[in-house]
Amino acid sequence: MARDAVETHFTESVAALSPGTRRDPALPVRPGTTLTGDLCRELFEVQLASRLLDIAARWLREQGEGFYTIGSAGHEGNAAVAAAVRPTDPALLHYRSGAFYLARSAQAGRLAEEGLRDVLLGLSAAAEEPIAGGRHKVFGHPDLAVIPQTSTIASHLPRAVGVAFAVERARKLGVESAWPAESIAVCSFGDASVNHASALTGFNTAAYCAYQGLPLPILFVCEDNGIGISVRTPRDWVRASGHPLIPRFEADGCDLAEAYDVARRAAEHVRAHRSPAFLHLRVVRLMGHAGSDVESAYRAPREIAADLARDPLVATARMLVEAGLTDPEELLGRYETIREHVLKLAMESTRRPRLASAREVMEPLAPRRPALVAAQAARRPRDRAAVFGPTLPEHEGPLTLAQAVNRTLAEILGTHPEAMVFGEDVARKGGVYGVTRGLLKRFGAARVFDTPLDEQALLGLALGAGASGLLPIPEIQYLAYLHNALDQIRGEAASLRFFSKGAYRNPMVVRVASYAYQKGFGGHFHNDNSVAALRDIPGVVVASPARPDDAAAMLRTCVAAAKADGEVCVFLEPIALYGTRDLMDEGDNGWLTPYAPPARWAETHVPIGRARSYGDGRDLTIVTFGNGLRMSLRTAIRLTSEGHGCRVLDLRWLSPLPVEDLVSAAELTGRVLVADETRGSGGVSEGVLAALADNGFAGKAARVTSKDSFVPLGDAAAHVLLSEAAIEEAARRLLA
Repeated sequence: MARDAVETHFTESVAALSPGTRRDPALPVRPGTTLTGDLCRELFEVQLASRLLDIAARWLREQGEGFYTIGSAGHEGNAAVAAAVRPTDPALLHYRSGAFYLARSAQAGRLAEEGLRDVLLGLSAAAEEPIAGGRHKVFGHPDLAVIPQTSTIASHLPRAVGVAFAVERARKLGVESAWPAESIAVCSFGDASVNHASALTGFNTAAYCAYQGLPLPILFVCEDNGIGISVRTPRDWVRASGHPLIPRFEADGCDLAEAYDVARRAAEHVRAHRSPAFLHLRVVRLMGHAGSDVESAYRAPREIAADLARDPLVATARMLVEAGLTDPEELLGRYETIREHVLKLAMESTRRPRLASAREVMEPLAPRRPALVAAQAARRPRDRAAVFGPTLPEHEGPLTLAQAVNRTLAEILGTHPEAMVFGEDVARKGGVYGVTRGLLKRFGAARVFDTPLDEQALLGLALGAGASGLLPIPEIQYLAYLHNALDQIRGEAASLRFFSKGAYRNPMVVRVASYAYQKGFGGHFHNDNSVAALRDIPGVVVASPARPDDAAAMLRTCVAAAKADGEVCVFLEPIALYGTRDLMDEGDNGWLTPYAPPARWAETHVPIGRARSYGDGRDLTIVTFGNGLRMSLRTAIRLTSEGHGCRVLDLRWLSPLPVEDLVSAAELTGRVLVADETRGSGGVSEGVLAALADNGFAGKAARVTSKDSFVPLGDAAAHVLLSEAAIEEAARRLLA
């Protein structure tokens, strides 16, 4: 293959080097550094291999056999960071971290060829690639403590903070973690990323913990090449924009010895103090942003030439030659040998099988094991009296939905020592609606705690905790607030199993106070009815209980699924039903239910994707969920009293929809009304009607929904929200 300017510059520059006096390779490669000659040679091999992987990526693309060309050229100094930390330190890496990955692979005792093959199989989308299995080109490996990241800018920083948090929290709780107790988290990213809200969340959360004396051992590594695709980063912006509470270390990332020395000091600071540090590596970007990038369209020739003059590969070669540890001929010969070997491996990678079916592609998304989940859901605390005191919840009498969730959370915390409940106001206050009241006193601040008012930070802590072996149950205060940080669910939580073939998981149950209909507490941020963005995320479970007994059973199911299968579950709790007591008449207590004792948990278990039916009418099926259940039941009771045979189906699960139960209930009556409190556009009813059509339902079907509107303040909300009157009117039309 033809050689570009970067390759030509390297060979010409190395050929012009003059050997110096030979130094002992066991000694520092030059005065003033801790980098020995032996280690310098090892890391040069890694840098060289990383560069040639970039060359191979471009070549594969030219052949139509490669699918990813964002390379690491110019960033090879990150090999020094890998050498400065331990191979067991969890690493969440920038997409220009080829040299780090190869160095970590070598640290773990693997052959050089194994690391090369990992990357090449990813470039060619081979199903045998060890982490994503051809689903994406990522740096990751379960044996190397490298957690794969997709390329969403900076989205992995909140998770990285969560990993660091979990290292220390697991030790405090006395539970097993995925990482050794003295680990630090390593998180790398580019200079353009420091401006993203996700990055700022990561820095601020780390500083927030450090300010309060909470241990949080994370090393942030900014590889600053001065440009994001075509947008220049202002000179010295990374230095100027740092968080004042996070110690900074700075090095020339093109100088391997300096990068190694400073990275060691930074890593030792984090490990010794168990607090964050920021390592700023000044690097260059060679060969453009990616293979399709015409760099000359937005950069002057002198800028490109200036970066080329700082090529870290040439700089390391110069250091070795000047130390007398090699000569130009040996280096150039080594370059050609490795180049030929990498290109041969690249060609071999194209002959490996690729994903051949939708089933293969989707296999890691939702590997559910219902029997194991059912068994896990039946687990109980060893000493329930220690959790609840003299009165067990089944002896309290009928409970509200809020009370049922509270008691179930206590059972979960008492059963699983690795479980944590956290969020905004959940600890001392017990949540805005008192749902978590009393849990802090019972289980302590290590397991029930408040977080900063930042949903990205909150979910990042959960993501990191889950990936580290803990069981996070974060609370989002209102459904509308979840949208502030949805990429932490979509781009990070949901994708981890997919892009690691299940080798990495982030089990979590995200509790969300949800929906509208609150009386005396309005505004669309506190009354939101949009769940479309959640239902659109592959593999995520969306639970929506309405009755207290369902809330308890389904919460146990979600926690069990997180434990057994690594599920990411979003648990939508209808705010307006938290304290509801009555069904038809004031004082009838028809919405309260008794708490099931553990002996009945197996028989009352609610599997993921199973609906609940009310009534046995044969004239009309009303399909609903959430607040719609109470309104639909009231409607059905009135219609039944008039001689119409009605049944109500509570979906309970919005993703996956309970299609089998839905179709069965629809066919029993031949008429279906979907009563959907979400919006007409993008609402749940669209999915319900599509499922009926897809499964051949030939009867009559209609829907009634809330309007395509935000929820206004006060009584005006009634004009746009689904109402009981609207359900009844639509039902009578279908029955006519």
